[in-house]
Amino acid sequence: MKTFKVTVDGQVYTVQVEEINEADSKNNSTGPAAAPAHKKPAGRAPENPAVNKPAAAETATRAPAEKPGAGVKVEAPMPGSILEIKVSAGDTVNEGDVLLIFEAMKMENELTAPQAGTVAEILVKKGDSVNSGDPLVVLNP
Repeated sequence: MKTFKVTVDGQVYTVQVEEINEADSKNNSTGPAAAPAHKKPAGRAPENPAVNKPAAAETATRAPAEKPGAGVKVEAPMPGSILEIKVSAGDTVNEGDVLLIFEAMKMENELTAPQAGTVAEILVKKGDSVNSGDPLVVLNP
């Protein structure tokens, strides 16, 4: 039996997985599913859900721009492809406005502005492939 730690929505679970061979799977394929072991990890401070929330397409990741006063770089929350850019440089946006649409895991996702501001620069174009953390748009406050 192997033991793994799995994190789901910021909650850490310890699970045990038993490897079965082909004969076992034929004899026990309809057995009941095991209940998850709900154990809190020892020695860790309580988690703040607002801080440890996994990145979602709706909430863009913010990274400080390279130069002070140069704005906020909005980063890709996950790998994907740019389908449509909804804003142009110079546009004024409010927090939550859609900046672009990207495809990830065969789903269309809207990337929204993490804060109000002016679009200073668009760093990608339609059709670009991006990785998690790649800068996509720069917003000036």
